[in-house]
Amino acid sequence: MKRLAVLVLLLPALVSAAGISTGDTSRRALSKAMEELDDAQRERFASGRGLFDQMWVIAPSTDEAVDGLGPVYNRISCVACHPGNGRGRAPDAESEEMRSMLVRLSIPGVGEHGGPLPHPAYGEQLNEQGVPGVPGEGRIAVKYQDIPLFLHGGTGVTLRKPSLVWREAHYGTPDGVLTSARIGPALVGMGLLEAVPEAEILKWADPDDKNQDGISGRANTVWDAAVQQNALGRFGLKANVATLRQQIAGAFIGDLGITSPLFPHENCSMAETACARTVNGGNPELSAVQLDDITFYHQTLAIPERRQRDTAQVQRGQQLFQQAQCAACHRPMLYTAANAKPDLLSQRIIEPYSDLLLHDMGEPLADGRPDFAANGYEWRTPPLWGIGLAEAVGDQVHYLHDGRARNLLEAIVWHRGEAAASQQAVWAMTVEDREALLAFLRSL
Repeated sequence: MKRLAVLVLLLPALVSAAGISTGDTSRRALSKAMEELDDAQRERFASGRGLFDQMWVIAPSTDEAVDGLGPVYNRISCVACHPGNGRGRAPDAESEEMRSMLVRLSIPGVGEHGGPLPHPAYGEQLNEQGVPGVPGEGRIAVKYQDIPLFLHGGTGVTLRKPSLVWREAHYGTPDGVLTSARIGPALVGMGLLEAVPEAEILKWADPDDKNQDGISGRANTVWDAAVQQNALGRFGLKANVATLRQQIAGAFIGDLGITSPLFPHENCSMAETACARTVNGGNPELSAVQLDDITFYHQTLAIPERRQRDTAQVQRGQQLFQQAQCAACHRPMLYTAANAKPDLLSQRIIEPYSDLLLHDMGEPLADGRPDFAANGYEWRTPPLWGIGLAEAVGDQVHYLHDGRARNLLEAIVWHRGEAAASQQAVWAMTVEDREALLAFLRSL
């Protein structure tokens, strides 16, 4: 609270998240509209929500507004990977199919505009499904190796170390391909993260660790397809996307196979000849108005209010979070710009618990797949707001980029690299202090 008071004094025009947050803790906790939306904005929010929940269909269809699925794709709706706007999960066994998880692909080298170099036959993402007449691209399974550990105080943890195995490859042997498994992340607060001034993010970057605290956050520089130039990356698990609109359009083409004004070409490679011959659902299949509406929906999802903030255990946990230096990357507080759009997002003090920077998370979490300036060890600090509601929103949720962690303690124990000292601090805590730390995380 002291830091909040100082910030308010320095920037007196800033206001809190009141009116754009929700105290709902139900299954719909991450799906509420911000209270300050006016009637016209609520109508637009509802339109975006409809597109998010929509089960897209194959073209041609009697409803041209929602056709164009594929030719190759992963799921038929956005909500399939982000249930209730919350987190997805990884398969628990090698025989289980991916339901809210996907695998990014590339080959060594740098693609157009500095991004990953797509595989010539499989592109940038494995699409397991295809429309009639178009074979899906194949299947990758997840295998686990159990790693039992005991933390100080006798707390037992069994980590599961994943590895990816190609089971089917329908367009040729995927030799030399780099893979990176990703579960669907929670989606609240994205408009507010976009509203954080670039200077505020860059202010905390310390790529050479000049302050010698062991933390060296780096900004990613990526290609912005809308303005056709490089820009700061702030979305995606490697901060590999510049804007929320582009993040959503990328998911439509990558996950659903639906073209948009930003990505107007079907996701067919040169090897996928049947894919290239299919009927499309329009040029583009997702209109500019539809893309704007679903972007607005995600901009204006209410962020969860903190819970049990004043209880002794949560306050103790927050203190331990600071002492363990978790806050060096999971920055509790940011502010939004005066010119942020929509207007209700501007000049807000927010508590996302992220710095939006890349950090080396060490060998155990490395995917070995570069993405613009992010190397194979680096991941963007994920926001933690709403993480305490993950299990209330989803039937079964997992944590970390590939869902290997089944609970928050497992997720912490996987931390290495720049976070190794924090991980060791949690490892050495008493059982009571560790429970307090977890209680604090569940309050977010």
